[in-house]
Amino acid sequence: MSAGASRLSEPDRASGGSRYRLRDLFTPLDTLLVSGGDPRLALDPKDRVNGYGCAASPEPEIWNVGSSTASTISQAAYDRAALAREELMHKCLFDEVEIAFDARCEDMRDELRGHLQLPPRVDVVFSPSGTDSQLHALFLARAVLGARPVTIVVGADQTGSGTTHSARGHHFSAMTASGFAVRKDGAVAGLAGASVALPLLETAPGIAMRADADAAVLHAIETTIAHGAPVLLQIMDCSKLGWRAPSAACLDEIARRWPRKVQIVVDACQARLGRRRLRSYLDRGYMVLMSGSKFFGGPAFSGALLVPKVLSRSIDRVEGIAPGIFDYAGRCDWPMGWTALRSRFDRRPNFGQWLRWEAALAEIGSYYAVSGAFRAKVLAELAAGIDSMIALSPSLRSVPPTTRTASVDDEEFAQTTIFPFMLLRGGKPASIAETSAIHRAMARDMNEEIGGSAADRQVAAQRCLIGQPVRLEREDEAPQAVLRLCVGARHVTEAWSPDAAERQRNVQHVLDRIAQVLVKIELLLDRGAVAAVPVNSAFEV
Repeated sequence: MSAGASRLSEPDRASGGSRYRLRDLFTPLDTLLVSGGDPRLALDPKDRVNGYGCAASPEPEIWNVGSSTASTISQAAYDRAALAREELMHKCLFDEVEIAFDARCEDMRDELRGHLQLPPRVDVVFSPSGTDSQLHALFLARAVLGARPVTIVVGADQTGSGTTHSARGHHFSAMTASGFAVRKDGAVAGLAGASVALPLLETAPGIAMRADADAAVLHAIETTIAHGAPVLLQIMDCSKLGWRAPSAACLDEIARRWPRKVQIVVDACQARLGRRRLRSYLDRGYMVLMSGSKFFGGPAFSGALLVPKVLSRSIDRVEGIAPGIFDYAGRCDWPMGWTALRSRFDRRPNFGQWLRWEAALAEIGSYYAVSGAFRAKVLAELAAGIDSMIALSPSLRSVPPTTRTASVDDEEFAQTTIFPFMLLRGGKPASIAETSAIHRAMARDMNEEIGGSAADRQVAAQRCLIGQPVRLEREDEAPQAVLRLCVGARHVTEAWSPDAAERQRNVQHVLDRIAQVLVKIELLLDRGAVAAVPVNSAFEV
């Protein structure tokens, strides 16, 4: 089954439709886990991994320090997905598949709200990916604003590659998660419009966030509204390099100057923000994009759009529905309370999307079962250790984090969890091609290519997932790329122990592993052993 083959069955047929879908549940679990998404989920026929280097089943021997991109599925998450499938099969013996599936999705909404400490007045729209959720946000913003908005994307240079397309209501792939063939970058019927990209990279030399981000956002909104169009403002928390923009003061200014003309959606797909900050966004009437597959370490892809109830009333009353959105959602994706909207959509269960969210919820629940004090302590210790190791490396140049005032709303995420760095060869930045090759090589056993001592070969053999290269471009300059080490929820949960000494040993174990990751990078740079690593396009910048 291909990644685009989520269309395991056709939309409703009165006779036999439920039996056909029940049969789909007996598909092997590994196949189901990579179904119901776009082609990025497809497994390579030879290596049996997707474009992010992740298999459909647990691979505990791989070290995961790339959660800004993707992580392998853990055994606990895989076991939960297996159990969830068994339970749904059992319920389908007594009820229609669609009814049992719908009830399970509603239970998952309750569970997610519970983990995130969100009130029932926050609605949850599930999707196959954060990019799909961006299309959902655009669709819902039209209902809220009463007109087709212009999307302004803050941090357009540091968000998902599909945002270029989804922000203006275009298809971001040649196949939708529902299995419909479409033309990439073609208009989604009824959704297509304009977008404005606001990059965050400073134009001056070096790697830093632009100092005029707030002014750029205000100017873009003012210009758009002056031309008579409302605005869907997609703000960033946090970017591929860990940046957040615009500032809280800027958001206050937007609310004061343009009430009911600007709908804000927060790109929090990295899920690297405190629960207090998340609630504050929703309390202000913002929609929030999130994913269970970044910081939390669930399998790629699992998207969600959080919608405050203040918006839900106008959404459910929407009459004219953009016909293209039917290719990007089924009835079960929408909350049960949205009865009028749901009735317009096919009953089309997406078993892959559901099971990936089951797996993600296992990770989210485990993370928040650990005390807040311990979460903050571990993240602080790992941040200090990683910063020190990168600084000591002769071949790596750290990208300093943006300076921002810590807030109680940040909670444990006052600590840095994404650590970008540039590769150096002879004191000069490595090329984009070499950076990409190093990234690919890290996920492979490279002991034969490295050679050398037994210790070197052991380090080279260790497979590691690190954050994908981030391409950085400026006018009149050659593009550059940085790699990333990432701390994720699983580092925290796996470090936990009732015994204080054991907890400290576990944290040190994580740091020791990260040190070996850096040693492997040094070896690959020193030996020039990456030329023969095959190219997988999804690994590219």
